[in-house]
Amino acid sequence: MTRDEELYARMLNGELYKPEGAKFHEIHDRAMAYQDEFNSLPSADWDAHYRVLTRWLGEVGEGVIVRAPLHVDYGIHTSIGARTFVNYDCIFLDVAPITIGENCQIAPRVQLLTAWHPLEPTLRSEGWEGGSPIVVGNNVWLGAGVMVLPGVRIGDNSIIGAGSVVTKDIPANTIAVGSPARVVKELPSDASARDVIPPHLLGE
Repeated sequence: MTRDEELYARMLNGELYKPEGAKFHEIHDRAMAYQDEFNSLPSADWDAHYRVLTRWLGEVGEGVIVRAPLHVDYGIHTSIGARTFVNYDCIFLDVAPITIGENCQIAPRVQLLTAWHPLEPTLRSEGWEGGSPIVVGNNVWLGAGVMVLPGVRIGDNSIIGAGSVVTKDIPANTIAVGSPARVVKELPSDASARDVIPPHLLGE
C-alpha cells in the first residue's frame, strides 16, 4: 500500500490523516468535475441531474431529487435513499461516510459535516485532520440551515428544527431544536392522508 492509499484508508477509518497524494487528488478532482456539471445543468432538467448524481455519489435511490447547487467534498462517500428530497444549496463534507435514509426532507442550506480537526495545536498546524460518519435515518426532516456535526446519528422519523446545530445523537421519533440541539418532545400520534385530507383530493 502506498503512503497516499494508507492516508486515504485512515480517513475512511476515522483516524488522523493528511489529504495528500494521487489518491486524494484523483477522487477529489472527479468529484469537483461532477459538481461543476451538476450545478450548471438547467434547473428543471431533473432527469439530467439524477444521471449526474448516480455517477457522482456513492448510492442514489430511485426518485431522489436534489436541487442545485449542491456542494460535496468527495461524493463517493455519500449515499441518499429512495424518494429523499434535498433542497437548494446544501453542503455535504464527506471525508467520512454520510448515509441519508429514504423519504427524507432536507431543507435549504443544510450542512452535513463529517470533518474535524485535532484539538492539539501542533497536530492541527501540521495539517492533520479526521472525520466521523454521519447517519440520517429514514423519513427524517432537517429544517432550513440545520448543521449536523461529525459522528452524529439521527433516528428514523425525527425532525430537527430550522437553524439547529446537532452535536449529539438524536433518537428516533422525536423533535429536536436549538444550538446545541436538544429533544423537546416526542412526535405526535401518527396520521395518514386519509385522516386529514379531503377524499376528493386523494387521487384514488
